[in-house]
Amino acid sequence: MKINILSIFPEYFASPLATSIIKRAVEASFVEINLIDIRKFALDKHKLTDDRPFGGGPGMVMKIEPIDLALKSLGVKKQTAQVKTANSKAETAILKTEVADSKIILTSAKGKLFNQGFAKKLSKLEELTIICGHYEGVDERVAEYLIDDEVRIGDYVLTGGEPAALVISDAIIRLLPEVLGNEASNKNESHSTPGKLGFPQYTRPQTYNNWEVPEVLLTGDHKKIEEWRQGKTTT
Repeated sequence: MKINILSIFPEYFASPLATSIIKRAVEASFVEINLIDIRKFALDKHKLTDDRPFGGGPGMVMKIEPIDLALKSLGVKKQTAQVKTANSKAETAILKTEVADSKIILTSAKGKLFNQGFAKKLSKLEELTIICGHYEGVDERVAEYLIDDEVRIGDYVLTGGEPAALVISDAIIRLLPEVLGNEASNKNESHSTPGKLGFPQYTRPQTYNNWEVPEVLLTGDHKKIEEWRQGKTTT
C-alpha cells in the first residue's frame, strides 16, 4: 500500500514514521509513505499556502492552487463514480462503476468520524492520499472538487491535520497483512466490531503490591477463561 501525506509541515512526521511498527512496515515494504510539502507548489515567490477568507473573519484559509498542483504531481484524483446510461426500447439501465483502489481524504473537524470500520476499508486500498488541513480551514472547493471524503478523528479541533493524518495512517498500517507478524493480533480486539471493547490482560508477576491476577486466568480452563473474557467486553 502507498500512503501520500500532503502537509505544510512534513517534518512533523519524521520521528513517528521512523519508530516501532510503522518503521518496520516501511522497511519491509509492506507500506510506502510519501511526504509531500504543499509549500513547494505555491505559486507566489513567498510560497504562501494560505490567504484571508472571502467575506471576512478571523484567521487564514489554505489555498486551493498548491493542493491541486500537489495532487496532480502525484497523478491522483477524486474517484467519483462514473455513470453510464444504456437506452433500449424495453428499458433504461443505469450502470455505475467506482474506482476502489485509490482515495483522497482531507482531515477536517467537520468530516465523517474515523473509526475501526473506516480504517479497515481504507486498508484495502492500493493508494491513499491524506491532505492535512490547517489554519481556519481549507478552501471549500478542495472538498467539493478534489477529494473523496472529509475525515475527523474526534469531536474536537486540532491545530492542524498532521496529528489526525498520523492516527489514520497508524490505524490503517497495523491492519495490513503481515505488519503485526501474527495475524491473530488484530482479531477480537477493541472495536473489531462496533461497540466491542477488548478484555483485560494480565502478565507476570502474579502478585504485585498485593494486587492479584484474576484466579480464572490461572486455571487453564479455556472455556471458563473465554466466558470470563466475553463478560468483560461491551457490545
